[in-house]
Amino acid sequence: MAGDGITAGRQRSRTSGGTGAAAGGLRVERVWTTEGVHPYDEVEWERRDVVMTNWRDGSINFEQRGVEFPAFWSVNAANIVTTKYFRGAVGTTVREQSLKQLIDRVVKTYRKAGEENGYFATPADAELFDHELTWMLLHQVFSFNSPVWFNVGTQSPQQVSACFILSVDDSMDSILDWYKEEGLIFKGGSGSGVNLSRIRSSKELLSSGGTASGPVSFMRGADASAGTIKSGGATRRAAKMVILDVDHPDIEEFVRTKAREEDKIRALRDAGFDMDLGGDDIVSVQYQNANNSVRVTDEFMKAYEEGTEFGLRGRLNGEVIETIDARKLFRDIAKAAWECADPGLQYDDTINDWHTNPETGRITASNPCSEYMSLDDSSCNLASLNLMKFLKADGGFEVEKFVKSVEFIITAMDISICFADFPTEKIGITTRAYRQLGIGYANIGALLMASGLPYDSDAGRNVAAAITSLMNGTAYRRSAELAGVVGAYEGYARNAEAHQRVMRKHAAANDEIRPVGLVATEIVREATKQWKNGNKLGEKNGWRNAQASVLAPTGTIGLMMDCDTTGIEPDLALVKFKKLVGGGSMQIVNQTVPRALRTLGYPEEQVEAIVEHISDHGNVVDAPGLKPEHYAVFDCAMGERVIAPLGHVRMMAAVQPFISGAISKTVNMPETATVEEIEEIHYQGWKLGLKALAIYRDNCKVGQPLSAGKGAKATEKAAADKAAAEAEVTKAVEKVVEKIIEYRPVRKRLPKKRSSETVSFSVAGAEGYLTASSYPDDGLGEVFLKMSKQGSTLAGVMDAFSVAISIGLQYGVPLETYVAKFTNMRFEPAGMTDDPDVRMASSVMDYIFRRLALDFLPYETRAELGIFTAKERTLQAQAEAAAEAAAVDVAVTGMASSAPVSSSTVTVAEIAEVKAVLPVPVKAGSSTELLEVVTGHASDAPLCFTCGTKMRRAGSCYVCEGCGSTSGCS
Repeated sequence: MAGDGITAGRQRSRTSGGTGAAAGGLRVERVWTTEGVHPYDEVEWERRDVVMTNWRDGSINFEQRGVEFPAFWSVNAANIVTTKYFRGAVGTTVREQSLKQLIDRVVKTYRKAGEENGYFATPADAELFDHELTWMLLHQVFSFNSPVWFNVGTQSPQQVSACFILSVDDSMDSILDWYKEEGLIFKGGSGSGVNLSRIRSSKELLSSGGTASGPVSFMRGADASAGTIKSGGATRRAAKMVILDVDHPDIEEFVRTKAREEDKIRALRDAGFDMDLGGDDIVSVQYQNANNSVRVTDEFMKAYEEGTEFGLRGRLNGEVIETIDARKLFRDIAKAAWECADPGLQYDDTINDWHTNPETGRITASNPCSEYMSLDDSSCNLASLNLMKFLKADGGFEVEKFVKSVEFIITAMDISICFADFPTEKIGITTRAYRQLGIGYANIGALLMASGLPYDSDAGRNVAAAITSLMNGTAYRRSAELAGVVGAYEGYARNAEAHQRVMRKHAAANDEIRPVGLVATEIVREATKQWKNGNKLGEKNGWRNAQASVLAPTGTIGLMMDCDTTGIEPDLALVKFKKLVGGGSMQIVNQTVPRALRTLGYPEEQVEAIVEHISDHGNVVDAPGLKPEHYAVFDCAMGERVIAPLGHVRMMAAVQPFISGAISKTVNMPETATVEEIEEIHYQGWKLGLKALAIYRDNCKVGQPLSAGKGAKATEKAAADKAAAEAEVTKAVEKVVEKIIEYRPVRKRLPKKRSSETVSFSVAGAEGYLTASSYPDDGLGEVFLKMSKQGSTLAGVMDAFSVAISIGLQYGVPLETYVAKFTNMRFEPAGMTDDPDVRMASSVMDYIFRRLALDFLPYETRAELGIFTAKERTLQAQAEAAAEAAAVDVAVTGMASSAPVSSSTVTVAEIAEVKAVLPVPVKAGSSTELLEVVTGHASDAPLCFTCGTKMRRAGSCYVCEGCGSTSGCS
């Protein structure tokens, strides 16, 4: 085909499977590379030190120095790859030291397998394929899923799949096999899903005459097994999905399972047990290691619409043994989701209407994140494109390069099945026979924002649908070409008619796209061409792959590719933390924002002013010069302006017709969302043609990993109580604000003669001196820091820093503000100190301001900041009650002496009244925590089990920005 990056030479149609050489092969054309220049020689390389510390105590989790990466790779991306994907024991000669080694390990394996299995026409084509794939990985154009980087080219089994679907029948042997197979998958760090609907219900009899246990009871054993195995993997925590059909007699028990456990968690928490995520006592409750989903049918949804009864069928003979009110059950599902986020929904008839292999069997289950939906006992390997790499400077889209890139990726993914290993023989047989692939993308949220398009808009959905259609159409066209070279998938012959029908459905959906604008029009035009040519070729050759695409969460690999947004998600927030070379981090406004402002036509000076406003406030509301009609472009998943839940559902619905599988995404809903609103979202998911839908209501779970301060509790008040409390706060604040006088800061200099004290310190061997001078009334007013010799750069920087801090203190900046800003800052030197009160410091700044806090701040203020002396830590349990009783008095005294109000017009009681209801400041250690600080809203994402940093959502999973660990399976 003209313009294709890889063309099929001397194709020969084959109707059976197999991976042997055919009478031809693929001819590879150059796309990204430069003739005569190796991809590695085109970029500047540099050596870096990767040192990962625990933000809680400063201890070192990982250290590898002198690793080699391109200069344009971010610190975060390099850290993720070094800690997660480099193989070999750290500190040994076999340990990988360079990104070159990692890419070569994977790409060379793919090239060799491609040559051995007849994919390439000549050795020169194989070499060019090698170089093109290397260039794209090097420049973060795409990434394979994590198991490829973990395993390919190593001595470990060559497992390339991240997603697995298992099966279980109504027999004890099958149930025990399920436990074993799931454990093997968890051991490898991947996730699996299973439908338990074949197991007879607790309302049916056993052949011996007793009553069956039912699937929910067997879930208990699997949950305990997963909880034991998941934390022992060398790569990451595993994930699992458990599904039950809506007509199963135990469906009501299944729906309430996790909600009941959440009630137990609340009761145990109130009794004083540690029920936070990762807490010592959370293991005492059950069913916490799986996502639960109900598989609903069109029959049930129509009964819900009509308000009629729905029959629950026995598993032995399929007869109705009980009828229930469809609306009540649907409301119960919504109520359980409101209480604990489970269960999600999977829409069975929609899933199987797009099934390419119905003659082999129905699709009954999915992987844990719900994007891979295929036959039982099968697997899927994933790869995702970085869409921002195809956005032109003028706002256009690199259509031709996108098409060619999809061809390369699909070819590589299919080659991997030729050499891949699988955790069980059943999974290996099915996967080799149907060769399911899952190409997808990340950064659609960033691309839309950079293009000046709101995520929740017809124009935004239009572009997303067009890109997805082009990707899937190209993938299937490439699959048809591969079938002409190395044969169609083994199961194609018996499913040919059904497969062709689904291809026609995809093409028809593409014809329904009504592009708006030149960019969308160009993309849709090419997508139409790909579907037309691909379907024509597929009718002749068949297809090499039963499935081609999914939209995965792209957690770790999204960080590897330096993506601002994961999967199909919008931007999490407009501000984030950026890691710096040598350690530490800084808060920045996402780089997509200024690009979007320029696209919208704002001059550079306005761009700078708006970015500064966002940096200060975390949102665009009232940004200087920003037109209100452009606010929606910068709406995010969290923050002041949040994308409405239905906006997320509409985006999923726009792209679903162009995905072989489904979409990993959770629809976030505010804490104030009602059961009725969740029910409506579930219903709209079915009406709009989604295959799966999960919701998450903020703070619906007890396990709050981030407290707002000492003794902070997660509220469970109803919406009306919350509104009343907010009104009370507003009234109290207004009462004080009315009395505030206009005020300008005045510098209060220290007297010529003042008392001071000097402390010598050592942080990881780096020595220095801290001199602090006080006002006569004991308030800190001056700081001097000495490190290194006079005249050195470090000494000069420390002198300047000391002057800046001293002037700030003299102008009335509270010391606790500096302490909150500079403690937990991480950079070298970091480690042990010689101070018994501060045994570990994550940097010199961290130590200095902890020491100042201990010397000059009252206990109550330090308690809010989490800073204690060694003696206080020892006696903290006994002293806590007394300290809390005295906290308000001490804090009010400090507030009255420093607050910019007239003491004659504002009473101490009024200040205390406001202080009691205002939120306690918190520190931020990740983008999610930063957003919580800016917006005042909690996000109950879990803490990373590897490094302790707050994780952020990526699809229906979570990803750690610090070390790249994920809670899912991508």
